[in-house]
Amino acid sequence: MHRVVVLALDGVYPFELGIPNRVFGSAGDRYEVVTCTADGRPVRTDSDFSVDVENGPEVLATADTVVIPPYDQARITAELPAPVAAALGRIRPGTRIVSICTAAFALAAAGLLDGRPATTHWALADRFRGMFPGVALDADVLFVDDGDVLTSAGAASGVDVCLHLVRADHGSAVANLVARCCVVPPWRDGGQAQYIEQPMPQTADAGTAATRQWALDHLDLPLTLNDLADHARMSLRTFARRFRDEVGTSPGKWLIQQRVSRARHLLESSDLPVDRIAGEVGFATATSLRQHLHAAIGVSPLAYRRTFRAAATR
Repeated sequence: MHRVVVLALDGVYPFELGIPNRVFGSAGDRYEVVTCTADGRPVRTDSDFSVDVENGPEVLATADTVVIPPYDQARITAELPAPVAAALGRIRPGTRIVSICTAAFALAAAGLLDGRPATTHWALADRFRGMFPGVALDADVLFVDDGDVLTSAGAASGVDVCLHLVRADHGSAVANLVARCCVVPPWRDGGQAQYIEQPMPQTADAGTAATRQWALDHLDLPLTLNDLADHARMSLRTFARRFRDEVGTSPGKWLIQQRVSRARHLLESSDLPVDRIAGEVGFATATSLRQHLHAAIGVSPLAYRRTFRAAATR
């Protein structure tokens, strides 16, 4: 069983502290989730209560995945407290490490993000860059998967990154089941930009949601930006601006993400040949599908199918 160890630091946010157990615990018996503190003692939350856990930092050495929930911004420092540094030092090389929101500051202070891409809450981006200029921070995304280290943005993005790990470990069918159990979407489109305060459109029909749904219903077509703007009855410039404001990414990038996501689902759930899947999701050729899938997740369609067909039988 894959062991997930959650490290609760002083000032931990209670909501995010519960996310790993809720998400991974909804995946049947595929994961074991245990919680620890840096010194084995209770920790204060950022609310009006403390958390008493059964485990000390020694369990970090047994982890397959370590998740660090966020903690009070007032406790952010460029150098880690000695007990926290010692606790992180117990993690075995190659262990998958995940931060949620402000916990990215702890990973950066430990040197685990040097020269790597990462994210944190958009409101803390300037502070993070000032403290850790050697980290390639991307404050526009909900999470960053850099292999053995994953970082996520604020609050509910902890759900996103944990679901992403379930999907990576066991495929979309299991991740979708977990999402239904948790009553959350299995995948959220776009990035953090959609959650930054923006002026509201003057009318309810001024947005791009209907056009996004129309595009999802017609992914097999060679959709262009002109097609999307025409459907939304907007100029190209207005549509592109409103789309980015609402979704946090460009229409073209969003379309590719949706096509790759649909292709992944078909690779997992059907026996369709790769060239047929390419046509079903709107890529002109199987070669185009291979290129976009490899750019997104680093593997070929056939390798992906083998991996997740095997995962589905576990």
